[in-house]
Amino acid sequence: MKFTRRIFLRGLLALAALGAGAPAGAQSASELIAGARNEGKLIIYGVTDSEQASHLIREFRSLYPAIKVDYSDMSTTELYNRFVAEVGAGGGDSADVTWSSAMDLQVKLVNDGYAQPHRSAETAQLPDWANWKNEAFGTTYEPIGFVYNKRLLPAADVPQSHAELVRLLNARPEQLKGRVNTYDPEKSGVGFMLITQDKHANAAGFAELQKALGAVQAKGLPTTATMMERIASGEHLIGYNVNAAYALTRAKKDPALGIVLPRDYTLVLSRVMFIARNARHPNAAKLWLDFVLSKRGQEIIASKAELYAIRPDVAGETTASGLQQQLGAALRPVQIGTGLLTYLDQAKRLEFLKQWNSTVKAK
Repeated sequence: MKFTRRIFLRGLLALAALGAGAPAGAQSASELIAGARNEGKLIIYGVTDSEQASHLIREFRSLYPAIKVDYSDMSTTELYNRFVAEVGAGGGDSADVTWSSAMDLQVKLVNDGYAQPHRSAETAQLPDWANWKNEAFGTTYEPIGFVYNKRLLPAADVPQSHAELVRLLNARPEQLKGRVNTYDPEKSGVGFMLITQDKHANAAGFAELQKALGAVQAKGLPTTATMMERIASGEHLIGYNVNAAYALTRAKKDPALGIVLPRDYTLVLSRVMFIARNARHPNAAKLWLDFVLSKRGQEIIASKAELYAIRPDVAGETTASGLQQQLGAALRPVQIGTGLLTYLDQAKRLEFLKQWNSTVKAK
C-alpha cells in the first residue's frame, strides 16, 4: 500500500513538472499520461549502451509503471537501416522513438519525413541549435577528444590541440606506426560524421592532419569500445576523435587511460532523438522524450549515464555548463539541421571516403 501510494505521488509530481510552462496548444500533461498508460508500451531503438540507458529507463518506469519499455541497443548504421526497412515494410512493431549519436543520419530521417513534431515545456529548454523543427532533439552534450595510454606516452608528448597532434605524429612516425587509432568512417556512422565535422571546423589544418594519420598508418576501428581497449592494452598509444563521455566512464575503472579535450576546438555531439511519424505508442513516446529532457532526466544523464547533460540549468562536471566553464569558446557543438546532410549525398560521401582512404587508410 505504501509503495503504491509513493508511486502515485511521484506520478503526480512528474505530471506537474511536465505541465509547467507548456506551450499554448500543446497536449496537456494529464492527457499525455492517460494516453501513454492506455498504450502500455514504448519501443526505443538506440545506440546508447544498454547499461547506460537502463538508468533512465528504470526511473521512467518507476514514474510510469504501466508502460513497458522495450529498448534495443544497436550500432548507428544498423539502427538507420533497420528503421527504414521496417517502416517501408509497413511499420509493425518498429520503433516509437529513435535515439542515435549519428546526428547526420537522424537528421536525414527527419528530413525524409519519418518524424512527428512535439512541443512541450521540456523541449523549450533546449538551446536553439539542438532543436530542429520541433522534430529532432539533442539530448546530450558529449565532447570529442583524444584518448591515450598514460603509462606509455610521456606527459610531455601528450597533444593538447589538433596542431600538436599533427606535430607529434610527424615527429615520431616510427614509434607511432600502427599505434594510433580512430573511427573507420566506412563502418561507423558517427565516425564518418565526426571526420566531416572536423574538416568543417579545421579547414586550414585538416589536410595536414590526414597526412599525419596516414604516415603512421592509423588504424580505423568500428567502435569506441574497441579503440579504448587497444589503447588500454598498450597495442595502441593514442586515439583520435574518441567520445570523451565513454572514455571518462572507462578511465574511472582503468588508470591507464588519459583524456584530452583539445584547447583549439572540441567538437560536441548530441544524441538526437525523434518520435516516429507512425509511432504505435505516440503518447508514451512523447512522455519519454519529455522525461529525458526534464531536469531529472538530465541529472541522470550527467550523474549515472555519464553522457553529459545538455540543459543549461543542470550543474556538474559532466554537463554543458561544466564544459563551458572549462573550455569556453573552444567548444564546437554540432548543430542539428540540414547542414549535416552535405556528406550524405552519395556522390559527395564516396568522394570524401575515397580521398580519406587514399590518404589515411593503412596499406
